[in-house]
Amino acid sequence: MVRIAFLTGIVLAWTGGGFSQNKGRSEGMIRFSGGRFVVGTSSGASNEGPAFETVVKSFYLDEHPVTVKQFRKFVRATGYETEAEDFGNSGVFEVATARWVLCEGASWEFPLGPKAPKASDDHPVTQVSWNDAQEYCRWAGKRLPTEFEWEFAAASGKLKKNKYSWGDELVLNGKFMANVWQGRFPDSASVRDGFLLTSPVGYYGKTGAGLTDMGGNVWEWCQDTYALYPGNTMKQTVDPDYKVIRGGSFLCDEKVCHGYRVTARGTNSRESATFHMGFRTALDAR
Repeated sequence: MVRIAFLTGIVLAWTGGGFSQNKGRSEGMIRFSGGRFVVGTSSGASNEGPAFETVVKSFYLDEHPVTVKQFRKFVRATGYETEAEDFGNSGVFEVATARWVLCEGASWEFPLGPKAPKASDDHPVTQVSWNDAQEYCRWAGKRLPTEFEWEFAAASGKLKKNKYSWGDELVLNGKFMANVWQGRFPDSASVRDGFLLTSPVGYYGKTGAGLTDMGGNVWEWCQDTYALYPGNTMKQTVDPDYKVIRGGSFLCDEKVCHGYRVTARGTNSRESATFHMGFRTALDAR
């Protein structure tokens, strides 16, 4: 059985480091020089505080989420079968009925089920669980980013705490900067950004650090088990099966799920796979 859950938010202030392009083993990744930064806010969602300082070591992060084409290469090389394929179904939101269903036969290659078209090679791979993402990382010799690394990168190393990875506005000069929901979720979708579901990676341009899709398109798995920040007095039992997801997705509506903010946090169970969750990989850097 696939379990589905979603939460929100955090804020970052950066005090050192930087980012750079690179070639070689980490080609296609951006290098971030680590530094101290402050996580948390007193004015966000209840899971966003209290603020605290931490340190992120230097790391590399994929320029864009892992694509269908990249994941296919992994599957062909290893014969790996995803958990959705093993279960025989996976999570799909039916726009017409405005409800989540377990779609029989949905998989990374057919995220809407076998009767729908195949996923496009240049779109982010979806219908992959946290466990599936871990297997891909092992094959690639990489790892999932921590949620602090993810947010550090989404902020592009800037002292100014922009709302989004690209700035403070979703629409600039009439152009949408991310693939998110337009209309009143879940009753209507105007699709003014051009895509009802996933979009090609990089379609909306790059952040100041050279990353794409750091808001909207698909939620992205992080390494961490979801937990409240130190000092937060909310009641929560930490469940190691629930992992952090970041970045929001094409289903996020500002009034319902503002998950494409730099600070937004979410969670889902490690075996869950849905048609709006993917991942990107990271590497340690010296």
